[in-house]
Order: sequence, then C-alpha cells, then structure tokens
Amino acid sequence: MSFFHHCAKTDVGKVRKVNEDSMIAVPELGMFVVADGMGGHSGGDFASQCLVARMAQIDHNLPSADVMRAMRAAMLESHYEILAEADRRGSTIGTTAVGLILSEPHFACLWVGDSRLYHSRNGKMIQLSRDHSLVNELVDSGQITPEQAKTHPQGNVITRAVGVGESLEIDKLRGSYEPGDRFLLCSDGLSGFVDDVVIAQYLHTAPITSVCNELIQLALEGGGRDNITVIVIEIPDYF
Repeated sequence: MSFFHHCAKTDVGKVRKVNEDSMIAVPELGMFVVADGMGGHSGGDFASQCLVARMAQIDHNLPSADVMRAMRAAMLESHYEILAEADRRGSTIGTTAVGLILSEPHFACLWVGDSRLYHSRNGKMIQLSRDHSLVNELVDSGQITPEQAKTHPQGNVITRAVGVGESLEIDKLRGSYEPGDRFLLCSDGLSGFVDDVVIAQYLHTAPITSVCNELIQLALEGGGRDNITVIVIEIPDYF
C-alpha cells in the first residue's frame, strides 16, 4: 500500500504555547489522519492525542476493505473516552478529525468538524470535506455569503466534534484517484490563514519533499495564530 509519496508536518504557530493538533500517517494501510483539539492546553491536546492513539491501534495487516470501518470505530471509541475524561475534569473538551483511506484506485474520507481534505488534479483543487461549522450553516441558509464567511467573527465555531455531545455523527465520502493526484489534509491553522487559491498553487507545484514546509510557512506569514498541521499525499504515475 505504500506506493504513494507523502509528507507530514505540524507547527505550534506564533501565538499558542501548546500544540493541540495531532496527526498520524500509516502508509501501509493507506491511512492518514489530522485532528485539531479544543478545550485549551491539556484539554485539546489530550483529545486529539486520544483520537490519534486509537487510530494507531488499528492492525497494520488489516485488509484495505476493512480500514474505513476500523477508522470509524476508532473515532467512536475516542469519542467516549474523551467524554469520560471531560466529565472527570468538569469541562468540555473535544477534537476535530479528518481521515483519508487510499485503496487503489479508490479513496474514502471520514470527518467531524472543520479540519479539511482537499484533492488536487491537473492544477485544479477542490475541498472534498464540508466544514461542520456555524458559518457554513449560515451560508447554507443564505444568511451570509461565502465571502462574508471568510471574515465572520464566529468563524472558528464548530458544530460537531469528537468528544462533544452524547452521540457522534461522522460524515463520509468516497471517490477515486488517478496518477499525479494529490490530497491535502489540514487543520484550520492552514485553511483559516491561507487562501484556497494560494493553497492550490502550492499543492500543485511544490515538490512533495518541501510542500508541507512551504504551506506551513505561508500560514505563519499569514499570522500563525493557530496550530498548523498538514499532510500531503501524492499518487505517482506508476501506481
């Protein structure tokens, strides 16, 4: 399964003292996950690390057809583990999660919250995941425009998170990929500070060996007011 190339990097940013983001890449399974914790300091990083730890327990010899079910189960297990810890602390903590599974020539994505999955092909990038956020709901209902959403004062308010609420609703999508395609998973430390047009340009042109560093540098130059996590996967021409 490790026929593709990838890079992964996380950065605390310029403002925060603790990195509440976590990530995991398991090329043998074609599995990649980014999580962005919420709850402040030990709360947010506990939540995101809890989710990633559950993902790390997935059997690396699992048939590709079973990986998505295992990823979904890991999200649910971490949801209840985080809920229990939040109850113990008497506070609300949680994490976003976006996970990608590659199984030639198909992909699947599971996500909760506003960490994103993008897909780039022939220089054209689209956002595959759809943010579970207040501003997205306002756009959908026609109360604000997509342009207004970019600068809305409640732009960081998410409507779903792993570890928040009694039940967990996980969105999913499936598709196929082709040689030369690239996928980007990221926390909103990137998408919130770098315009999609700029992300698309770098995702298409930057070498796989440096694209993660370049994207994070763009987010830092854009203010770096949040933790930044990026994973980029490239499908080679010979798969």
